[in-house]
Formats: sequence, structure tokens, C-alpha cells
Amino acid sequence: MPFQAILREVDQLQNVSTRLEALAERHPPLSEPLTTIAVSVRNTATLLEVLVVTRGPKPI
Repeated sequence: MPFQAILREVDQLQNVSTRLEALAERHPPLSEPLTTIAVSVRNTATLLEVLVVTRGPKPI
């Protein structure tokens, strides 16, 4: 199912965001840009998830 594949990508994007936030904590000089990117990635994951929920198959 294409929607399941998209949801797997959502999970992957959320994991990337979490890892970027961890890197930001360990590298203070890069904290602000890494956090900004992490938030952007997380927002993109959320938008993809909303797309699947609104356009995907409806539960019976």
C-alpha cells in the first residue's frame, strides 16, 4: 500500500528529527541551525501524516 509506505517514511523523518536534536545538544555551536532543521523535518513528517489520514483509506 502506498499509504503504508508513506507512514514508514513519516517514522523515518521523525527519527531523523530526533537524531538532529540530539546532535544539536552535543554540538552547541551548531545548536540553533540543527534545531531549526530538526523542527522543519518534524513539521514535514506531520504534514505527510495528515495527508495520509485525510486522503488514505477510511477504516470500516
